Amino acid sequence: MRITLTQLRNLIFVTALMLLSAGGGWWFGRHDLKLTSQNKVPAVKILNRALPVDKQDVDFSLFWEVWDRLEQNFLFKDSINHQKMVMGAISGMTAALGDPYTAFFPPQENKAAKENLNGSFSGIGIELGYKKYDGINQLAVMSPLSGMPAEKAGVKAGDFILKIVDEAKGVNKETGSMSLPEAVDLIRGDKGTSVKLTLFTEGDKDTRVVEFKRDTIVVPSVEVKFGEIKDDKWQENENGQIARLRLSRFGGLTDDQWDKSISQIVAKNKNIKGVVLDVRNNPGGYLDGAVNLAGEFLPKGEVVVQQEHAGQPTQEYSVTRIGRLTQIPLAVLMNGGSASASEILAGALRDHDRAKLFGEKSFGKGTIQEAEDLTSGAGLHVTVAKWLTPNGTWVHEKGLTPDTEVKNDPDKPEVDKQLVEAAKSLLK
Repeated sequence: MRITLTQLRNLIFVTALMLLSAGGGWWFGRHDLKLTSQNKVPAVKILNRALPVDKQDVDFSLFWEVWDRLEQNFLFKDSINHQKMVMGAISGMTAALGDPYTAFFPPQENKAAKENLNGSFSGIGIELGYKKYDGINQLAVMSPLSGMPAEKAGVKAGDFILKIVDEAKGVNKETGSMSLPEAVDLIRGDKGTSVKLTLFTEGDKDTRVVEFKRDTIVVPSVEVKFGEIKDDKWQENENGQIARLRLSRFGGLTDDQWDKSISQIVAKNKNIKGVVLDVRNNPGGYLDGAVNLAGEFLPKGEVVVQQEHAGQPTQEYSVTRIGRLTQIPLAVLMNGGSASASEILAGALRDHDRAKLFGEKSFGKGTIQEAEDLTSGAGLHVTVAKWLTPNGTWVHEKGLTPDTEVKNDPDKPEVDKQLVEAAKSLLK
C-alpha cells in the first residue's frame, strides 16, 4: 500500500529512533535473494549474485566478500541469522544517505511504529522512561494509564522495572542496560498473553514480581481539561474559564478525538475566555492532520503549509472547512519535543497572527516522509519534500522560537510555569 503525496497521507516523524542501524549502503537485486522459512526461522537462499543490467556500475564484490567471510570465520555460527543480515544491510543502505528520516523498518519495528502513531496496541498500559537510583539511570514507570492492567495491579509512577519475563517467548531479561525500544517491545504482546515484571518501589525493602495479562491499550491523542490560575498555579476545574487542549500526536484516531474535545469546549463557550493548545512533546504524524486541525482556528481559505518537492512547483495546502473556534482567544504551548506536524500547526497559527507561542524552541524538523509498506510487513520511509510555514519559513534544524520563552523547573514538576504563563495571556 503506497501512501501518496496527492492523498496527503504524508508521515512526518521526528526522532533518531527511526535509524535502525548504521553502516554502508547496499543494493539488492530483485532476483538475488529468496526469503524462505525453515522451522519457522527465516532463512535466505542465495539464488543469484549477478547485478541487473542497469546496475552494472555498482561494485557489489565487497559485500559478498564480507558475507562469505562472516559465514566462514564467525565463531558463533549457530547464531547467524541471514534474515537479520539482510535487514541490517537494507537499513545500512538507507542510513548511508545521511538523512535520519529516510529509514527502513523491519516488520516488527514497522508494526510498532504504526501502533505508536495510532495509539492502539496490546500491552499493560504504562509509559516508560528512566529514573535515577543510586546515581544510575534505571528503567522506570513514568505513568500508569488509567483503567489499564498496570494500574489495576497497583503499579505506581516511579516504580522501577528490574526484570521482564515472558515464558511463552522465552524472555527472561534484566533491564540494567536495556533501551526503551527493547523494553517496549518485550512488554507488549498479543492480547490475553502474560508478562511478568520484577518491580521495586523506592523506600520498600523488597522487590515484587507482578504478572499481567495484556489487553488492548488505547492512548488518546487529544484531551481537554478546564481550569483556572490560582496562586500562580494551574488548577483543574470543570467550571474554569481556560480550556487546555492537549494534542500528543497526529495519528489515525486524532480527528475523531479532536472533534469530541472541541464539542466539549463549544458546549462551555459562553464561560470560556481562551484555549491553550498544548503541543509539547508532540513528535508529529500525519500532515493532513495538521492542516485539518488548523482549520478549527483559521478562516476558510487561509494557507496552512507550503510544500516544496524537487522539480515541482510549490504546493499550498489551505483550510477547506468552517472552524468552530475561529474567534476564541488562543495561545500555543511548545517545547523541544514539538516537531514536524506540531510545528506546522504552531507556525501557521503564528504566521496568521492567530496565536502567540509560549514555552521553548521547537525541535526543527522541516521535511516530509512518504511511508510505504513493503513485502513481509516491512516499511520504508523516504524523505520526498520539505515544508514551509505560510510566510515561507523553513524550520529545519532551527525550530520555531517562542514569542514568550518560559522554562519549567525540573525540580518542581508540580508547577507548570509554561501553562500558567500561556493561560495568563488569555485573561488579560
